[in-house]
Amino acid sequence: MPDLSGIFKRLGFAALGQTSFRRILLSRILLLSVPVLLLGEYVTYRKARSGLLETARQNLPESAVRKGEKIQDSIKGLQASLVSASQTAVLESGSLEPSKQFLEQLAQQLPERVQCLQLANLQTGEMAWSSCGNQRLDSPEASVWPAVRESAFTDASAVKITAPRPVTSQKQAEMAGDGPASAESQLRLVLSAPVYDLAGQLVYALTIQAALIQPETDKPRSLSGYTVVIAQDGTILAHPNRSRVGRKVSEEEDKVRLTATVGNALAGNTDFIHLFGFEDGGGELLAGYTAIPSPVPAVGNQKWIVLAVTRLDNALAGLEEIQHVLVTLILGLLAANLLATLYLSRDIARPLEQLGDYALRVQARRSLDRVPHNFRIRELNQLAEALDSMVERLTAWAEELETAWKEAKVASELKNQFLANTSHELRTPLNAIIGCIRLVRDDCCDDEEEEMEFLQRADDAAIHLLDIINDVLDIAKIEAGTLSVVLEPVDLQKVIEEVIDLQAAEIQNKGLQLILPERKAPIAVEADPAKLKQVLLNVVGNALKFTDTGSILIATRIEPVENGHANGSTAAPASSAQERHAIVSIRDTGIGIDPSQQHRLFQPFVMVDGKTTRKYGGTGLGLAISRNLIELMKGSITLHSAGAGLGTTVEICLPVVELLPVSSDKLQV
Repeated sequence: MPDLSGIFKRLGFAALGQTSFRRILLSRILLLSVPVLLLGEYVTYRKARSGLLETARQNLPESAVRKGEKIQDSIKGLQASLVSASQTAVLESGSLEPSKQFLEQLAQQLPERVQCLQLANLQTGEMAWSSCGNQRLDSPEASVWPAVRESAFTDASAVKITAPRPVTSQKQAEMAGDGPASAESQLRLVLSAPVYDLAGQLVYALTIQAALIQPETDKPRSLSGYTVVIAQDGTILAHPNRSRVGRKVSEEEDKVRLTATVGNALAGNTDFIHLFGFEDGGGELLAGYTAIPSPVPAVGNQKWIVLAVTRLDNALAGLEEIQHVLVTLILGLLAANLLATLYLSRDIARPLEQLGDYALRVQARRSLDRVPHNFRIRELNQLAEALDSMVERLTAWAEELETAWKEAKVASELKNQFLANTSHELRTPLNAIIGCIRLVRDDCCDDEEEEMEFLQRADDAAIHLLDIINDVLDIAKIEAGTLSVVLEPVDLQKVIEEVIDLQAAEIQNKGLQLILPERKAPIAVEADPAKLKQVLLNVVGNALKFTDTGSILIATRIEPVENGHANGSTAAPASSAQERHAIVSIRDTGIGIDPSQQHRLFQPFVMVDGKTTRKYGGTGLGLAISRNLIELMKGSITLHSAGAGLGTTVEICLPVVELLPVSSDKLQV
């Protein structure tokens, strides 16, 4: 009987209860990659939905503001037209027939929103002429205007506006003389202006009835919405559904949200809200709202609340196309992923299967044959060659590998922390630059002053970004050994004054106290002026950054070199007993540093506390660069802190090249 297990093994089948590496690899890759793809598509879909929703939430309040402004502009336009018509010579002449002809021509020229034009005799109470049949508009009494014209011209303040007439049914619309189309314009005002004769006597009242809102349609992807107007007392003045006009918001299904919207709008807020049950058939609505002054005279400063309302599915109309694209994309990615997985698993698994067969042969024969070297993958051939000698060296390498692993882990952590910090520090000013420049480019500024403000912000962010890049370049030069300094006599006090001038505004903004002991004499040190200024700016900047309250002390003193060292520095030994060093001390009352961490601060990329670093910013390069620069200038820099919350003192030591006579071995300047 043939050996079936051998046949199955040669055909690629594993023993019962086991599976092959190729199948495991294939299943694991699919198990990991498919959910990741699906999750990515889902996240993309959610992001697209939230983006469309956020756009609607931003556009609808703006649409409500525009609708409110349009209503106000319509009222102003109607007032101006009415005043102009009431002052025509034809009406002031008192001749009825010419006045009727003039009014007929005027009715044809008026905008479509003017539904009725009437001329009423205030002395007899009769209607002299009307463009809407026997319907009589509610014009004010004659007593609301002076009987005799007080001035040569009548301004818009003479126009009297009566309460709107909401149309709540088709029957009322027909009784009012409106056609089917105009019945949809539900927010109306009646405006009346006095007509004086040539002698200045009040004779007529010219009255118009106008619809402030024209028929609107809530279209998909149109984020203007339809208009809803609510009075300050909660009465609905305009709504596409005529049955809701005249009702109180407290009678609506979503009365809590509507009442809150009225309150927020009256408080001066312009925002958005989600509504439910405010439209026939239910469904979720998205509305932007604002408030405008009510044109109808009332007790107190009444307001109208204007809403721009759209259905949520109309606001998200573009989401369906995005969904179709995502479905097509995911199907294509799944197919490509499957093919790539099959190919990858075959090429990876085949050499490993051969290595497995080799291991089994070695185990069966208990011999150490050479590993096969006929793999198509070059790396596996190299691995096979290395396996012959690797076993004997594994034990000796174990400790070295463990040590190297620990060092690599520490280095990796430092690198990751540095990259994360630097990425954040680079993105923040870069985003500010892009944002400010785009605002100016897209002409989003109100005036030139605002443009200059944004450009100044971009300039400040660019300078900050340049400082970060300079730090990175400096540390690269230091590690490459190419950073150099040009030493010359420098007035230390002058450099300190320049640094203080640059930081004075920030110190004042944070409300910190800057303590500068009285200077008695100039101090000349041997240093590179620009590099020394860079170091002092970095140290003073750190003191300012990590100090929220309290003070910053900047003092200088002269000390003689003792045993070739000043202030415990490791600088070059003194050439004579008379050699002196200048020491700049920067002491702050900031957050302090744990003593166990202080020795690490002068290493590149090292930041003691990641949370503190994230709060205060920085790349962890400043002190490392400062130390190298000071050592190149034959000086030293040290840092001391009593602990967290106890402040920090940084001392910079530099050789003095010219010194005025002093009275003691230590002179406080």
